[in-house]
Amino acid sequence: MSDQAPDSLIPYDEIVQEALRAVVGRVLGEVEKAGGLPGEHHFYITFKTQGQGVDIPRHLVERFPDEMTIVIQNRYWDLKVNPDGFEVGLSFNQVPAKLIIPFAAVTGFVDPAVNFALQFQAQIDDDGEDSGHGSAGNDVPGEPMVAPVDDGSNVVSVDFTRKK
Repeated sequence: MSDQAPDSLIPYDEIVQEALRAVVGRVLGEVEKAGGLPGEHHFYITFKTQGQGVDIPRHLVERFPDEMTIVIQNRYWDLKVNPDGFEVGLSFNQVPAKLIIPFAAVTGFVDPAVNFALQFQAQIDDDGEDSGHGSAGNDVPGEPMVAPVDDGSNVVSVDFTRKK
């Protein structure tokens, strides 16, 4: 008997990725409906800056050519969520900016207030390397950057490998 799993004709990895990104959409949709974040909740959202459908100011793409992390906490405005993504206003070095981010470009979602995190399969560059990302770029007045605890609790990481 073989120890290798058979190749699947069903794209389970894509289905799971899509379902987990829907969690991000639902959470942001609840925040939009409520008109703000409840309690101490706040979000770190990492996304591919040059992903298809991403629309952010050029200076941010230049500063974060692969990925960037934004913080949705105290100073954000005009959060709008749709089935494919979201848009939000944030301040970067005290300059307001509107960001449009499709859920397909999101690679990470963290709510440090409740130690909850989702990590999505990173897109691989043409050279086969997985690129790192910069720290959160938007202004968070009076708040120190808090790194999410990576002890495995409440963290869902999905990384399927395909046989070629």
